Amino acid sequence: MLKDFVKLETFLTVARERSFSKASAKLGISQPAVTQQIKFIEKYLGEKIIERKKNGIKLTAAGDELYKIALRLEKEIHASENEVLKIINKEITFRLGASFTIGTYIIPGQCLNTMSKAINNDVKLSIDLSENIVQNIKDRKLDLGLIESPVFDNELIYREWLEDELVVVSNVPIPKVLKTEELYDFQWICRDEGSHTRQVVSEVFEELGVSCKSFNVLSEVSNTTAVLQSIKKAKRNEAKPVVSIISKHAIEEEVSRGELFEARLRGYTMSRSFYIAYSKENKHNAYVENVVNYILTGNCDA
Repeated sequence: MLKDFVKLETFLTVARERSFSKASAKLGISQPAVTQQIKFIEKYLGEKIIERKKNGIKLTAAGDELYKIALRLEKEIHASENEVLKIINKEITFRLGASFTIGTYIIPGQCLNTMSKAINNDVKLSIDLSENIVQNIKDRKLDLGLIESPVFDNELIYREWLEDELVVVSNVPIPKVLKTEELYDFQWICRDEGSHTRQVVSEVFEELGVSCKSFNVLSEVSNTTAVLQSIKKAKRNEAKPVVSIISKHAIEEEVSRGELFEARLRGYTMSRSFYIAYSKENKHNAYVENVVNYILTGNCDA
């Protein structure tokens, strides 16, 4: 069994996630496949290693011992992979895709430079729509994608990366917490139909019983940068503020300098997750794993 680390990797993932379903999603395999691999290990050892509980799973005494052994093996395998990469020393360009908000406001140039050093190769960043990034990964035009829309595809593995929050933004002071009725007092810069941001906002507004059709809409724009520029260039009008809804990550610097002002809806948080996505074919690709681990450790957070 030690020659087949795949099953031990499955066991490690179940133990870390404390869930068969979460391990299935993280590994990019079906839940029955996860269960089958755990049963294989238990049959091989002649010992039960995992107990299912209502709130997750628990390792048995044998499971705890196996976990310690598997961790040591994993560490040695990763170290060996890095040594092999040094020998191979491939001269490649790692192709990274990012959606507009992530690529423009969350992945700074310094992150790309240090990422490049971490994998000993160049990194090329392409900024595009989330659905295009997913398709480019499937077409092998990208090695990895950072997306803000849950465009899920069975051929890809998705890892939750960063929590985002959408906030109301204006170029003049507005209340930090907004009542529903106050939304009708503003002039609006809206995202165009079909955007993920608009979808998230529409779902919240529907719960609030707010009708966007009753808003005073000045324009509809296609991306975060266009929203930001429209708000900045809008005439400052404290009686009738121009507002929009945007990722908090995109306006952190302007808010800290007092150039823009953010607000939240009373009783509601407009949140979403950013994801790392890559092909199942690259699940054991050392270059991809290095970049994924680099990002997950917080090196590219805004």
